[in-house]
Amino acid sequence: MGADFDRIRFVPADPGQVETEDGLRSIANRGWHMKRGLLALSGALVVLLAWAAALAAPDAPAAGGMTLSPSVLVAAPDGKTVYVGCETAGLVAVVDGAAGKVVRTVPVPAKPTGLALAADGRTLYVTCAAPAGSVCVLDTASWKAAAPLPAGWGATGPVLAPDGKTLYVCNRFEDTVSAIDLPAGTERYRVPAGRQPISAAVTADGRALLVANHLPVGPSDADVVAATVTVLEAADGKAAGAIALPNGSTTLRDIRLSPDGRLAAVAHVLARFHLPTTQLDRGWMSTNAVTLVDAAARKRINTVLLDNIDRGAANPWGVAWTPDGKTLAVTHAGTHEVSLIDASALLDKLAKLPDKLPEGKAADYSDSPSRTAADVPNDLSFLVGIRRRVPAGERARGPRGLVVTGGRAVAANYFSDTLSVIDLSAPAPAASVIPLGPPPAESVVRKGEFLFNDAGICFQGWQSCATCHGEDGRVDGLNWDLLNDGIGNPKNSKSMLFSHKTPPAMSMGVRDTAETAVRAGIRHILFAVRPEEEAVAIDEYLKSLLPLPSPAMAGGKRSDAALRGERIFSDPAVGCANCHPAGLYTDLKHHDVGTRGKYDREGDAFDTPSLVEIWRTGPYLHDGSAATLRDVLTVRNKEDRHGKTSKLSQEQLDDLIAFLLSL
Repeated sequence: MGADFDRIRFVPADPGQVETEDGLRSIANRGWHMKRGLLALSGALVVLLAWAAALAAPDAPAAGGMTLSPSVLVAAPDGKTVYVGCETAGLVAVVDGAAGKVVRTVPVPAKPTGLALAADGRTLYVTCAAPAGSVCVLDTASWKAAAPLPAGWGATGPVLAPDGKTLYVCNRFEDTVSAIDLPAGTERYRVPAGRQPISAAVTADGRALLVANHLPVGPSDADVVAATVTVLEAADGKAAGAIALPNGSTTLRDIRLSPDGRLAAVAHVLARFHLPTTQLDRGWMSTNAVTLVDAAARKRINTVLLDNIDRGAANPWGVAWTPDGKTLAVTHAGTHEVSLIDASALLDKLAKLPDKLPEGKAADYSDSPSRTAADVPNDLSFLVGIRRRVPAGERARGPRGLVVTGGRAVAANYFSDTLSVIDLSAPAPAASVIPLGPPPAESVVRKGEFLFNDAGICFQGWQSCATCHGEDGRVDGLNWDLLNDGIGNPKNSKSMLFSHKTPPAMSMGVRDTAETAVRAGIRHILFAVRPEEEAVAIDEYLKSLLPLPSPAMAGGKRSDAALRGERIFSDPAVGCANCHPAGLYTDLKHHDVGTRGKYDREGDAFDTPSLVEIWRTGPYLHDGSAATLRDVLTVRNKEDRHGKTSKLSQEQLDDLIAFLLSL
């Protein structure tokens, strides 16, 4: 690679893991199962070969111990340079892969959440997430910035059209996608694109846009609750349907097209939310998955679990394909690993499964748990023998963004300010680590954020706090039967924003404070016993959370409709402010307001939730039975027990909702 080998610094890598077929039959015969006959085996092959590439100790620009938080990256066409978006530092780092060091840092106007590079490598597009979102346009030769391009709140997931003339941007918190005409420097359209669009891929013919929606839409007390992949016609942004994912699919992350354009892969959590949370074993509560999509047919091929029977692969995040399409790589942000999947073997294995068993043929589980295609999303053994789990490396924490370049997989480690580099040609791939700057000074809050996202503190690594509350402590759009208030009465996931300021905790108020709830969660949801200082750090992180400005607050001001709605909200005759006074918008009390559902008991009263940031925390009510705020005020308030709204006109309801969505 042209490096001075006297300067090579080998970084010890943790042993990787490869599944084997040995013993699968005996496990099946012993009847191990997950729900409807889910079987699996994990084995381990210890690998001690470190990558012998030129990773010199980087002469990174002094960062004074500041936190960088690398999360997104893209590779230059020559495979020698990687550009890394560092969220909390608000900069792009330019990494020389051959020398293994940062050679330049470029500040950007706001948190960089996505990178796209022109085919000739000369222009780098950086989505900058802010209420007035934008795309920073950087010349990679001079590093001069052109005029920013318009985008929406939470701009992320930029992707270029095949002809390079259009840039598509996901405006996560506006629930829209923008198409930007690059020659003209103008926004061609901005259209609805499902709930929290977070990543997108353009089909090879440039005709369709596949958009990964981060969260499900609709009520969470339904039998089927799952996020989708929205399909848009690229030419005009018209909706062209949605690709359904398996029940329980949530927290979608990266979606990437295979090099030949035939397939798209999307990483996500596959929650088992219908079951009481009595255990974690064998994915009882939560599993982690990648879904393959037929890009031309615009339909799901199948969903494959990334976990093993006795070891979860929590919080799948980044996705990347090798240029030949033979390997599919996925980062696991919660367990600090990268999965390397033999894509050809995976597709062959999927193709051999029938949609249903032939007439009169009984299922035979002696050689494989999956007998039909429908079995695969419940099969923890499906990747046995065709996937390696490679640890991200020594002290590499929270791998998120992922790119394959020059025969290597490169992952951005959010919590350690490093890159993990895995030589894909090695017989036993292992990760080496490139620091992006001096070791960051870890505050208590930062430690708490890491622990909140770390599945290492969970039994067998199945999940982290972020699995149900997102990386920033909000919601997953699902109901969970957490046993805090008995069995058989699931409750909707609550945002952790202001949880420590609004006791008691939980919908039934069964925890007197959020501090109590954090410790109970570690014991009864993560099934672990941890040092007290870890709970304290999580407390401090949650206390540090601040509300994001609502997309409805254009220019930081409420609309005329929202101002009218504020007067309705404050009107004693309507009574909303009686239980939701301004400030935290909660009276910290329990009330029976007629919202009991089919699983609740007579006399149940529910904690009054804060209305701050209600625009992003649907569905609503303790059981998620109200998909929208209109449902809260109408369908679920027929007796006017939580606000006298039945006499409001349609226009008044619209105004009231506009105000609520501005909080």
